[in-house]
Amino acid sequence: MSGERLAMRHVRDVIRLKWAGLPDREIARRVGAAASTVRLTLKRVEAAGLAWPLPDELTDTALEARLFANAGGNLGRRRHEEPDWADVHRALKRKHVTLSIVWEEYIATRPGGYRYSRFCELYRGFEARLPVTMRQNHAAGEKPNHIRFSGTLCLRRLEKDWRRAQAPRMHPDTWLRLRPEAQFHGSL
Repeated sequence: MSGERLAMRHVRDVIRLKWAGLPDREIARRVGAAASTVRLTLKRVEAAGLAWPLPDELTDTALEARLFANAGGNLGRRRHEEPDWADVHRALKRKHVTLSIVWEEYIATRPGGYRYSRFCELYRGFEARLPVTMRQNHAAGEKPNHIRFSGTLCLRRLEKDWRRAQAPRMHPDTWLRLRPEAQFHGSL
């Protein structure tokens, strides 16, 4: 894990104190940084080919550019070619399509691609960034706008609550009471 970089004046102090022969822990204590940060800084100094005393013409900006030239180059890069996550998301909306099936199609076209667990992890990351919406598209005649239970108008909240009708139902010819059952009337 990378923390914040040392200020360039502290980097200069680290180089000077190391040249003076102090151990890394003592340098860390004096500079106010972790010993691991001091070790990493000294590795960067060695890789850049710098030594104490630093040249006078070496500004803080130039020193930082030499020490951290390759730092952060791989952040955010993926190792393999990624699928179009929007296409994967659309495919998963189809009937009988699972993430496993989509991955099998992906790996067939890209044999060196992500393994299944990483593929799922990347898709879940994509899915988490999507806005949360619940669209309910209703074709005409498919679902009623409201529901009537025995003359009482009930809105969609009662769509799940299938109560039995309160009023008895009579046969129109014999005027005998019919078995009580849910009287459902829908309208568009």
